[in-house]
Amino acid sequence: MIEIYLFVNPLGSVCLETETNLLDFMTSSQKKIQFRIMPLVNMQTIHDTMKRRGLSLTDIDARNRLFADTYSAALDIKTIQLQGKKLARNFMMRLQQAVGCEAQPYNQTLVEELVTEVGGDLAMFKEDRPTSFVKEMFQVDQDIAREMNITMHPSAVVYNYACERDYGVSLEGPLAIADLPKLCHTDEESYQIFHIDGYLKKRHESRVAHYPNYLKLVY
Repeated sequence: MIEIYLFVNPLGSVCLETETNLLDFMTSSQKKIQFRIMPLVNMQTIHDTMKRRGLSLTDIDARNRLFADTYSAALDIKTIQLQGKKLARNFMMRLQQAVGCEAQPYNQTLVEELVTEVGGDLAMFKEDRPTSFVKEMFQVDQDIAREMNITMHPSAVVYNYACERDYGVSLEGPLAIADLPKLCHTDEESYQIFHIDGYLKKRHESRVAHYPNYLKLVY
């Protein structure tokens, strides 16, 4: 079995492209893959997003708006996840398309339209959205990211249980994540290629310990 944790910007176009590529790979792969997508929101990711969008890093109002929108979008995703993982993934990708690619403003009207569009129960969404349980689910994602030393998005952590390894591999950035299919091979060579001298620095790759206690906590 292969387990993939993908940490993303809930409003980002770059992350949307990464998600699409990974889902295409999973569709064509014959292997059993568990795929967990987690919204990642922290000051470093907000800083990186501002740089990517060409916003002034000294614009406090823009920083605060971006943080508020990104955090709110992450809670939207965790809320609809209570109605099913696939539904939540479809919602998130539509939200990323609308805001990240089409430059639509993030607001409650857009969120509710997309919940309905992907087939979600809007009344249930509105009831669940303000609950503390949603915030707790979001915090679990941030705790996992911190334990795995994830600081940027998109980032992925891959555990290939067919290989004799007690650690996963962390890939930071879309170029590094493009190598992810190699880690899904079941032979030892697929892991050895990630430990050639110089590769770690070149590809932003590192080892990540296995955290079995999180398996029951990730929704």
